[in-house]
Amino acid sequence: MVKAKSWVMTKHFDGFPKKSDFGLKVEELPEPKDGEVLLEAVFLSVDPYMRLFSKTHIKEGGVMIGEQVAKVIQSKNPAFPVGSHVVSNSGWRTHTLSDGTGLIPVLPEWPKDVSLSLALGTIGMPGLTAVYGIEEVLGLQKGETLLVNAAAGAVGSVVGQIAKIKGCKVVGSAGSDAKVAYLKELGFDEAFNYKTVGSLEEALRKASPEGYDCFFENVGGSSSYVILQQMKKFGRIAVCGSISTYNDSEPQTGPYPYSTMLFKELKMEGFIYSRWQHKNHETLKRLLAWVKEGKLQCREHVTKGFENMPAAFMGMLQGENIGKAVVSV
Repeated sequence: MVKAKSWVMTKHFDGFPKKSDFGLKVEELPEPKDGEVLLEAVFLSVDPYMRLFSKTHIKEGGVMIGEQVAKVIQSKNPAFPVGSHVVSNSGWRTHTLSDGTGLIPVLPEWPKDVSLSLALGTIGMPGLTAVYGIEEVLGLQKGETLLVNAAAGAVGSVVGQIAKIKGCKVVGSAGSDAKVAYLKELGFDEAFNYKTVGSLEEALRKASPEGYDCFFENVGGSSSYVILQQMKKFGRIAVCGSISTYNDSEPQTGPYPYSTMLFKELKMEGFIYSRWQHKNHETLKRLLAWVKEGKLQCREHVTKGFENMPAAFMGMLQGENIGKAVVSV
């Protein structure tokens, strides 16, 4: 018998999550039956979407959702031998019994000198999101100018680097001087701290006087309206997230972008990476190759200890992380 710990949402979040909204549960798991495996979490992910999806995908008292890299410690399923590693949507749990459904084996060619935590970041869901937003939604072309906000985060930092690989001009917006410095290290052509610029409009114009062909949207809110004014005619916008609104108790209202979209003939499309899951295996191999070639740099914000899951989650929502926020067990 294995004692499994899990973090549950004791009540739905009202505004920004609080420590009292989480509870730690302990239960004993039985031995795996035929076809089952017992997983032990190695790295767990904390992501903005968890706050958004908490309203619709988690009941009060339910386990917090999320991905983890887990090690198979017992197996009665030949597809997942003991000692192998998988990516699993097991949520905030230390141990999970699984019948194998939905488990994704870590790529067999994964280098020994690359941390498995990257399977939750650059070579995982955030990396897939970046690729599909750029290629499938925006159709980004060589020589175009791309703007990405929350640019030092798990998705934004990969978006900017892939756009540079494709021969584009990249402008990034982030929330601290340290993050701006990181974007410059990654090769962004221009980067600015949106919290300290006197005028967002002026910062955008200075970074790209000719405007923007593409905008990879992670933040939402009133700043996005300002950005749309700087789009070129027939510009394209990929809406990946709206983190500035996730903790609002009351929905934000206006300003409304429709006149701008009409006169500039803009195209805006929301997307979730799972739409292209049939391409995931090959896309993950591409991302891994870029990492091995040094074309994709990866930075992580690692919190140690399963007991610190709520703190890591809340810290991520406050923008404490540069790169991907993960928890190591």
